[in-house]
Amino acid sequence: MGGEFESAERRLLGRYGLELEERRFAVAGGTGRALVGGDGQPVVFVPGGGMPAAGWAPLVAAVPGIRAHLLELPGFGLGDLLPAPERPLRAAAVDFLEAAFDSLEVDRPVVVANSMGALWTLWLAAERPSRVSSLILVGCPALLLGTSAPPPMRLLSVAGLGPLLLRLQRPSERQLERTLASAGIDLRGNDELRDLALAMERLPHFGVAWTRLLHAAIRLRGARPQTALTAETLRRIERPVQLIWGDRDPFGPPSVGEEAARILRRAEMHVVPGGHAPWLTDPDGVARLVGEFLTGARRAV
Repeated sequence: MGGEFESAERRLLGRYGLELEERRFAVAGGTGRALVGGDGQPVVFVPGGGMPAAGWAPLVAAVPGIRAHLLELPGFGLGDLLPAPERPLRAAAVDFLEAAFDSLEVDRPVVVANSMGALWTLWLAAERPSRVSSLILVGCPALLLGTSAPPPMRLLSVAGLGPLLLRLQRPSERQLERTLASAGIDLRGNDELRDLALAMERLPHFGVAWTRLLHAAIRLRGARPQTALTAETLRRIERPVQLIWGDRDPFGPPSVGEEAARILRRAEMHVVPGGHAPWLTDPDGVARLVGEFLTGARRAV
């Protein structure tokens, strides 16, 4: 199974002309994994739940002058499936990102994040502001200001039911298309990324990682109270934030991003075509916004 994933990952990176090295790093309970390459400003990319690290390839290839560090979330690729955290998800997420930054030797990087990765990054910025210089959040951050996940994901969060549903819906191109459609994502024009996403779902530990993460974050009614991303947390964010929002994001409409931009101390908000991962719809347009923000961040240093 790992060979299928590695082969699909190489094909995807090759499509975009990216030469990235695998880096393994120690985290509590096991080993994490990242893809690293390029020269220039250090930028860490944190994916959403259920997304492979190389899913950032279309955007990374379109943003010049950066040294990219593409993280895998635990269990969503070839990194270890970490033990179920005894502490709340928020503490475990902050610890994971800090360990990754330390091991990869990135000091106060710009962080580009999506969905669950954006939630983790905002928690880090609120609790450890010295660890990041600025944030670029592409797509609705998970559980932001009363938002939740589509009903199929909420069903998967139910203990016992989620694993059963995954066993009944074996990974297939048709199943993957339905899952991505619920997030407003269409990969029919990107066979390489579709193959990688399918290979990730076929990894032995994927189902455990996915249902465990969903159970820790949400329930049938929506976000768990301890994981909901509230205005109080946003007010603690000191660093500049760029919000890039798909105009058809099913996790939250642009009005949620506009409200978040008003609450954050230093934020800018942009709406672009697309769903929950808008860089897959318009990589050049998203890359232009990211590049402009990075230029401003460099001038501010």
